[in-house]
Order: sequence, then C-alpha cells, then structure tokens
Amino acid sequence: METTTHFELKGRNIEPGETAQVDYKIARLPTHTPIDLPVYVYRGVKSGPVLLLTAGLHGNEINGIEIVRRLISSGQAVPESGTVIAIPIVNVYGFLQSERYLPDGKDLNRSFPGNKTGSLAQRVANVLMNEIIPNIDYGIDFHTGGASLSNFPQIRCDFEHGPNLDLAGMFAPPFILNSRMIEKSFRKAAHKQGKSIIVYEGGESLRFDEYAIQEGVDGTLRLMQGLGMNPEAPKASRKTEILKSTSWVRARYAGIFHAEIEPGETVRRNQRIGSITDPYGETTYPVKAKEAGHVISLNYMPVLNAGDAITHIGK
Repeated sequence: METTTHFELKGRNIEPGETAQVDYKIARLPTHTPIDLPVYVYRGVKSGPVLLLTAGLHGNEINGIEIVRRLISSGQAVPESGTVIAIPIVNVYGFLQSERYLPDGKDLNRSFPGNKTGSLAQRVANVLMNEIIPNIDYGIDFHTGGASLSNFPQIRCDFEHGPNLDLAGMFAPPFILNSRMIEKSFRKAAHKQGKSIIVYEGGESLRFDEYAIQEGVDGTLRLMQGLGMNPEAPKASRKTEILKSTSWVRARYAGIFHAEIEPGETVRRNQRIGSITDPYGETTYPVKAKEAGHVISLNYMPVLNAGDAITHIGK
C-alpha cells in the first residue's frame, strides 16, 4: 500500500502534508477513567510507503518509547514522501505501572491477533490488527532487554520472509539477528496479513541507554531514506554484522558475577569473560565464552543462581 490522496483512520480522511492525532478507546480503569491509544499520523506531500513505528508493547521498555518520542518532537517523523504512523506507547496500562504486562497478567506480544471481546491484552491487539495494520506497508517495533539484561543495538528479523533482511540493512544497526517469528506475536500476526515488521532491541527495561536510543532514532531515519521517504539520513556508527546464530553463556555456579566484557565487544572461544565468586571471598570460578562471536546482550545483575543467563553471543 502506498500513500494516495485518500488515507483514512477511524473514519477520518488525512490529507497529504497533514498531521493528525487519532485516539482509539481501549477500555476503562476500574475507576471508570478512560484509557485511549493515541495514534499519530504524519503524511508527506508526495506519495510513498506507509511506515509504522510502535513502542511500549511491554510497558517497562522505555528506550523504544523515547526513540519514537524524539522522532515526533524533533519533527523527524514527518516524511517528505509517504506516511508515518507512530504509536509511542501501545501498552498504556503497563507503562503507567512500569510493568511488562497488562493488568490481566497477559503478555501483549503473545496475544495477537487479538479478540474484540477477549482479555484486555487481546482487546489491545485487536485494535492494532484491525485498525492499524491493514493501512501500513512496513513497521519497526521497538523493544529492550529485560530487567538488568542489556541488549546492544540490534535488529531482529526472519531472514526467510519477504523484504525483512533488506529493511534491516537499510536500518543499518550494529547487529542484525536471524530471529524466527513466534506464534501470537505482533510480528507474526502482521506477517500473516502480508506486512513486514522488524524488531529493534536496545538497552534494558526501565533504564535509559543513550547510545541505544540514538541508534534507534538514526536507524529509523536511515530506513526512511532507504524507502524513499526522505532524501538524507545519519551515517551508520559502525559496520553492520549479520549474525545467523546465537547462544547463551549461563552461570554454572550461584554467586556474584563480575563481568570483564561489555555489550558490543567481540570475544574469542574460551576467552575469560568474567568470574563468579561467593560473597565471603573464599571461592572464584572463571566464566569463559563457549565460542567466538559478538556480545549482543549482557546481564548486569551481579547476584546469580546456577543456570541464569550471563551473556548472549552471536556469530
């Protein structure tokens, strides 16, 4: 679908060159306070593709929310050609509570395609799938690592489907990971409607990561340039590495982890990447990389149990 003279959301026609906010009513809090989903539409004066920017599917993943906010506040979300649809906070409930999930305990990103009369998560998913996705061509869904788990800026996409790898290449992040689509995820549901959505991961939940935020902003602008929506974009900060497989290094012992690496680094096979000690200064266990690759994620939580993830290595 390319931008034409007629572009409509929720019965409202938005003209070329126009900016609009369209609010979708999701539900009410138990206090009867309404919860709306604000959707921002930026139309270029020329025809072109429709790009969706979503963040906050998990309410505690604030780096993505900040990326979309900066694009909006700086005016960079406005294309010369085509249309940008921006939804800075999809999971409004989770954002208000600084939580990953919705009040019903459901993971929104495992609740697609949704149901108009289903759980709260399914109702939010239903609005996205029926009101927004039919109007787009491509999308970027912004995420972060979990609590204490910091992801180095990366795009995740399924190399086997459609233009995903091309879109990721236009974004030009430090890393591109081959990531299979998960059933009931936003990305999988959009794919079933013939839409290509790539996932950006950067930083950790509930903590700003300035490098990850800026990479997200710049990468979005590069993708817009690659799609012909804007003539210029920032240059990539480093060469993009395409990673076809990944593996986790996990703690073999419980204790306190002392990292000797940083996200984004390259490690050798059997390289010492840290150590695990007991709290009393009696024992120290070295932690080594099982294989060579790039550090795409690192756990900053010092206190670990046996089996806990320490670092994610891509190769």
